[in-house]
Amino acid sequence: MRVSEYYNLGRTQPSLDFVDVDIFGDSKVFVDPYALRLLPSSWGDVCVFLIQNFFRRVLELIKEGHHQDARILLAVLREPNETHLGLSRERARGRALGSGSARDVWQALSQSEAVASGLLEDLEDAILMVEGISSDIISDITTNIIRDPLVEYTESMCEYYGIPLQIDVNSGPLWDPTGQHWYSEFVRLPVTGWGKLLLVPKVIVRRRMEYDVDEYYGDYILEHLRDVELSANSELVRLLRDGRRRVTKKDLKAKYGRGKATVVRETRRHPELLQRYRRDKRVGYRPPMDHVDIAEAEGTPNPDWDALLRVVTELPTGRDTASAYEKGIEALLTAIFYPCLTNPQVQLELHEGRKRVDITYTNVATDGFFRWLSQHYSAPHIFVECKNYNGDPGNPELDQLSGRFSPSRGQTGILVCRTLANKELFIQRCRDTADDQRGFIIPLDDDDLISIVDERRDVLHIPQFRFLQERFDRLIM
Repeated sequence: MRVSEYYNLGRTQPSLDFVDVDIFGDSKVFVDPYALRLLPSSWGDVCVFLIQNFFRRVLELIKEGHHQDARILLAVLREPNETHLGLSRERARGRALGSGSARDVWQALSQSEAVASGLLEDLEDAILMVEGISSDIISDITTNIIRDPLVEYTESMCEYYGIPLQIDVNSGPLWDPTGQHWYSEFVRLPVTGWGKLLLVPKVIVRRRMEYDVDEYYGDYILEHLRDVELSANSELVRLLRDGRRRVTKKDLKAKYGRGKATVVRETRRHPELLQRYRRDKRVGYRPPMDHVDIAEAEGTPNPDWDALLRVVTELPTGRDTASAYEKGIEALLTAIFYPCLTNPQVQLELHEGRKRVDITYTNVATDGFFRWLSQHYSAPHIFVECKNYNGDPGNPELDQLSGRFSPSRGQTGILVCRTLANKELFIQRCRDTADDQRGFIIPLDDDDLISIVDERRDVLHIPQFRFLQERFDRLIM
């Protein structure tokens, strides 16, 4: 039974911002600290800061010989069963960080040449160079460190989706970056008959970590050693019939060894290999899991685009169905815009409650239209206003949305309505708003939503949103 089923949310995974986990077992995905590093949002920045603060403190203590203090910090780490992420085959029960494994982590770090030599800089580096540190352990450590932001995220999602919160729930260990110690407090969290839940944004989970020791060893270290052997024309070089020279990976492994000890040794000799690996990761990182990836990993359905559309397009117009229209639009847009726009908030209050925005998204796009938008205009957030009218919206509706903009919050929004009888005139009004430097408003009616869904259906990865790009271009050209 998934969170959405247990709480009767009436939604499936594509229209939920968090991972819709099985409350009895685990979803086989991991929280990747590198994914947080690539997340262009203030929430992601906080998480990265906490991870770096904790990990560098532990390394500092180990290097200075304060091993007992390091052990105390690491001893708090446990598998966070409340997230229901990881490798447990049945009920989540702790396969990664257990009672003795925190000591194993300390021992691995304290005995690692990568730590002593300063090669290790970030938590994800441990996957490459520390014995016994695997993806599931890194995921669990990361979740422990960012528990405080996850508690806040969970509370926000529960309030948004109508999931009941229980008060006075023990938070579990929270990392204090100022005092650099662990503490706990009573918080509000959802609690089922099988324990408390901690929701995780699906944009930060991966089926496998970005940093991969086999990839680093095979594609960087072995390739470098092959060049060394070829340059020296060593005994490993074999001459092929066509005159080409060859060195096999099998022979390289036999001569130099394999495993993390070899990785550390060769990286210490040639630190430029690690620098190049990090640089290549920044340039050629894998995008977040798309709808298909998540469906395969969790066993959840792919988006039912027709059903999501019908909720909106078949709804009667008028004030009585305005709330249902807003909910339907949010469910549809959340599925359409994932993973570019995340963390939907409904009726967000601005100016101490004097103004509200129907739907607000955080722009975390790493490609496509929304990424381009963030690079050229103020667009950390995208605001959406929903008008379930039986006629065209007018200037008051444009003024209402543009009044929500600011340089810090963002100056781009989407006005969604049922029909635009004179679409060209309304687009011109939106252009007038842009020309007056009051922000950029993209108008969309039912027909436009159908076009965007048709464009989105066959896109497996991060969509480019060419329809939106063309509509936006009409505001500036």
